[in-house]
Formats: sequence, structure tokens, C-alpha cells
Amino acid sequence: MKCIKNNKTGEIERVADKEAYNRVGNAWSYVAKNEWKAATRKVKVNEVVETKSEADGETIAEKQLKGKKKKVKDEKGK
Repeated sequence: MKCIKNNKTGEIERVADKEAYNRVGNAWSYVAKNEWKAATRKVKVNEVVETKSEADGETIAEKQLKGKKKKVKDEKGK
């Protein structure tokens, strides 16, 4: 399988090796697979959302860190 791009329209296709060999040269050219992936797939965006607890004003991440620190102290004491 090869990735080819139409130089006139910018369309990127993934085709068999023989078909790509026949198309390249006229209006098509080879491109990297990561260009094809970027054109056909959605990009994942990781968002970090921090919310404050109304009760004590600490973020959820801070509470999780405190919980981990307590577990580590308890394990060392045993």
C-alpha cells in the first residue's frame, strides 16, 4: 500500500502498490503515511479540567495527591 496525493486537488489516497506506480507522474505524487493519517483521522486533544471543591477550595488533583501521600506514609510505617 502506498499513499499518493493529487497535486491539483490536494486529495490524499491510500492505494495498492501497482495502482500507485501507474498513477504517480501524471497528476499524483507519493506522500508520507503520516500525512494520510492526519487527513483522514481526527486529532485527539487531551484537556485538563480542574474544578474547585466548594467545601474546602482544593482542586480534585490536589485531593488525589494528598490521598497518595497518605498511602505512602502508611505503608512506610508498617
